Amino acid sequence: MVTIYDIAQKTGFSAPTVSKVLNGTGSISEATRQQILSAAREMDYKPNMSARSLITKKSYLIGIIFEDSLMRRGFEHPLFGGVLNVFRQEMEKEGYDLIFLSNTSTNSAQTYLDRCRYRNVDAVVVINPQDKQDEILQIAAAGIPCISTNEIIEGVPLVITQNEQAGYVAGEHFVKNGHKNLGFIAGGASNYSRASTERLAGFRKALKDNGIILEESCVYRCKTWFRDEAKLGMKELLTARPDITGVFVSNDNMAAGAAECCEEMGLSIPNDISIIGFDDETLSSFMNPPLTTFRQDREQIAKTAVQMLLDMLKGNDVEECVRVPSVFVPRKSVKKLN
Repeated sequence: MVTIYDIAQKTGFSAPTVSKVLNGTGSISEATRQQILSAAREMDYKPNMSARSLITKKSYLIGIIFEDSLMRRGFEHPLFGGVLNVFRQEMEKEGYDLIFLSNTSTNSAQTYLDRCRYRNVDAVVVINPQDKQDEILQIAAAGIPCISTNEIIEGVPLVITQNEQAGYVAGEHFVKNGHKNLGFIAGGASNYSRASTERLAGFRKALKDNGIILEESCVYRCKTWFRDEAKLGMKELLTARPDITGVFVSNDNMAAGAAECCEEMGLSIPNDISIIGFDDETLSSFMNPPLTTFRQDREQIAKTAVQMLLDMLKGNDVEECVRVPSVFVPRKSVKKLN
């Protein structure tokens, strides 16, 4: 195995200089850097991560917390899978590998912090955790850089979509198309998972700004984000309020359930009822009619999280919360009434 000492002997530079170049540290001239890197390539040098860790006191491992008991979508989820894929690509460019942390599979007695220490991770990104926010706070309190890309956990920096802004756009779109009697189907919400609550808040504000009050009887609150529950919610909404002409649904999977309900009730979309979803899932453009929805900027969320985490690893302060705008995707599921 080629070592830094072999490269030092070949190039005539000291081993510490070679080490600095290969690890991207120190102030080294460009000419020296290129000569050492060229020699390393010629000699087919492969870094020894164990030795590197001993020198730098870093494992170059980023822990991923991703649990999915509440949504049951796994990597098929249009936000989480996309964020994770871009996050992996960007962190690999910086020399880091990812490792999943779980306290539900092999040893339920272990906390997330236990797993972090066992794996010796340098930092953690929370994509979607089990409902154990206190354990996430333990990671941050232990001095391990930690960032969330979905859950709002006090004390942990967050990158998240501008959900309230999206809700406002949805409300305005309905109003501009002449809709006044509107409904909302909410996904599961908690103090930590507020996406649905924020979308509803923005939706209410848009309607209020246009002189429309969204009555509580026009809001159906699901306990989960499941399609079947949204289907039931749509039936209850339209049965109780047959005057409703448009419904904003918290995500596309649930919107598909709502649309299925309409079909079973003999209602045509958008002629009888208009629907707006959220997430721009693959199925959305293939629905009949294609679903008007919102696309979360997975790439920007992931790249922002990467930059914030790298700053934290350097000991720099980062913003407490960064909101990323979503993209409105108008299709054919909203009828123009005026």
